[in-house]
Amino acid sequence: MSMRKLGKLATAMLSLTLASCGGASDVDPPWNMPHQANVGLDWRDQVIYQIVIDRFSDGDVDNDHGVEPSVPGRYHGGDWQGVIDKLDYLETLGVTALWISPVVKNTEEDAGFSSYHGYWTQDFVRTNPHFGDMYKLRELVDKAHARGMLVILDVVTNHTGQLFFYDINGNGRPDDWLSGGGTSHTCVQICNNPERAAECSADEKSYCQKGASYLERIIEWDPEYDPRKIQGWSSLGFSGNADIRFTDWPAQNRTPPARPPEWFGWPKDKPWFDDPSWYNRRGRVYTWWHEGDYSKEFVREQETKGDFPGGLKDLDTDNPDVAEALTRSFEFWIEVADFDGFRIDTVKHIDRPELDLNVRGFWGKFTDRMRAKAKALGKQNFFIFGEAFDGNDELIGSYTFGGTDADGKFGRFDSVFYFSQYYRGVVPVFKKGAPTKNLECLLNSRLGIKQSDAFCDQNGYANGPTYPATPHAAPAEGGIGLAPQQVLVNFLDNHDLPRFLFEGNVGQLESALGFLYTWDGVPCLYYGTEQLLAGGVDPKNREDMNLGNPAPIDGRAAIAPFDVNHPFFKKVQALIAMRKKHEPLRRGTVDVRWSTSQPGARRDAGIFAFEREAAGKKVLVIINASDQESETCAPQADGGACMVTTIAAGTTLDDDAPGAAGQSFTVGAGNTLSVKVPARGLRVLVPR
Repeated sequence: MSMRKLGKLATAMLSLTLASCGGASDVDPPWNMPHQANVGLDWRDQVIYQIVIDRFSDGDVDNDHGVEPSVPGRYHGGDWQGVIDKLDYLETLGVTALWISPVVKNTEEDAGFSSYHGYWTQDFVRTNPHFGDMYKLRELVDKAHARGMLVILDVVTNHTGQLFFYDINGNGRPDDWLSGGGTSHTCVQICNNPERAAECSADEKSYCQKGASYLERIIEWDPEYDPRKIQGWSSLGFSGNADIRFTDWPAQNRTPPARPPEWFGWPKDKPWFDDPSWYNRRGRVYTWWHEGDYSKEFVREQETKGDFPGGLKDLDTDNPDVAEALTRSFEFWIEVADFDGFRIDTVKHIDRPELDLNVRGFWGKFTDRMRAKAKALGKQNFFIFGEAFDGNDELIGSYTFGGTDADGKFGRFDSVFYFSQYYRGVVPVFKKGAPTKNLECLLNSRLGIKQSDAFCDQNGYANGPTYPATPHAAPAEGGIGLAPQQVLVNFLDNHDLPRFLFEGNVGQLESALGFLYTWDGVPCLYYGTEQLLAGGVDPKNREDMNLGNPAPIDGRAAIAPFDVNHPFFKKVQALIAMRKKHEPLRRGTVDVRWSTSQPGARRDAGIFAFEREAAGKKVLVIINASDQESETCAPQADGGACMVTTIAAGTTLDDDAPGAAGQSFTVGAGNTLSVKVPARGLRVLVPR
């Protein structure tokens, strides 16, 4: 056996030992290390890059235990050292903020899938040994900071991994069984057989007609939602709430969560995450993708009280002890790892701010505590944005409003991952040829600008504002000093969605990227987009960056791993550089000057034009989201009028978009401007 294999075996054995005795983080973590202050930081200047750690780069083969690189749903070996090793690559691209997947210890597997993604928490205060120890994590953050990069941690507070089952039948084992009639052999072969049906009585025939509806499937790992809590049951009837049984399977790390180490300071007389009363215990959500079949209230009840499908157990965040344990856990991660912000998972599954903004709930406590912790550590501008996986802009926006209760004012999220823009703007406009007016309507809703045309009203856009215009806290108080309206996190795809190129082409991606890096908010790029990765839904959308892209779409040549000379890498790099160069593209106000309300081939098909202004400087952006050359003028049949800008007549505008080759345009009489834009093209016009 080679020394390399011996080393890997020893590491695997050590990891199992650490798992059985609580984990490597039982030793004192890196307390008392300095914290980056982030004074003067503006999150609108940042370019976020989302990384699924296990799929990025394998920098330390000694933690490669349980890896199966050929299987999409298993660990592949990426780790924090791998990201450290590729900071040159990220810096070359122009990234300024890394969003890394969860770092906490997980259950190892469930139903044959591994927890490589990090969302199946088993222990909230110990690190995942697949990625490294606490000191390696801190090294990653410190080395990113040394290059001017911020680091955002992915946080899960809604649920844990599949740590227990509901012992519905009371036999102490996790069962999955069928109960009831179904369609029996006798029904199929005799009663439903025309040649023998006369042998069956009327009662037998009735059973054969109705028996299928008597059939029940009971899954004790993941039973369907029950508002009464999951009930114990047998064929004799119900027996009250089902018993909760934590598994004790060390090989899969599916054991009751260990109490925190002494240094955590949790009171000895308080329960911990191994207490059944800390969970809602109502079973999994079953309304998704069929929401129209149920009342809105029932859907939201399931979303906020139900287990996440796959047996992820929903925590009762209304329980003060649960809320305090979660809050202390993530205060700890800010302190020991010096993170600069949190992206928080499954936000809409906790609290109901859409009902009453002045009910503080868990998020009103948690977010303010994180800001207070940042302040206590001397950190400013701690950014908190949430993932609310929903196209309802009013619903996800409600999580960004603060409120006031008997204890005073409180905040919530600085921003959300902007799913409503993805569903109502990115996909329909850039992939399906929908009118660009959709993007303008979303902007108007967000800012509370009353809709001025029938299109926005007819398509159900709210008058708004769907996001608040005031910050939750000043930078000196641990906040970001910017309103949620200003810092929505824009994206084209992510780890929960098919990659943009899975059902799109490179031209569509190019125009969408032009939008991403010129529109207001904070742009977020999913790792590998710059290498034309094109995987489908989870887990195929979580490809291995270190393998390169062997088969890019459109018949292009293979792309080597982390290739910084590939033309598409350079295109994304140039867009990022352009955004950094022009302050209005980062911090400017937005004034839409042209959008289309009609689909199909027209003179202005796919045109979306807007001015951005900051510090007395203006930039005019014109995007063509169509497959034809288009112009910033109406069709002749509609009068042929051209775009009117706020830039003075006679002003020369230079095109600074990547590849524009020094083209320029002059504003005409009446401040009008006629500009042709190539198919899927971008123009960024800067007054000379």
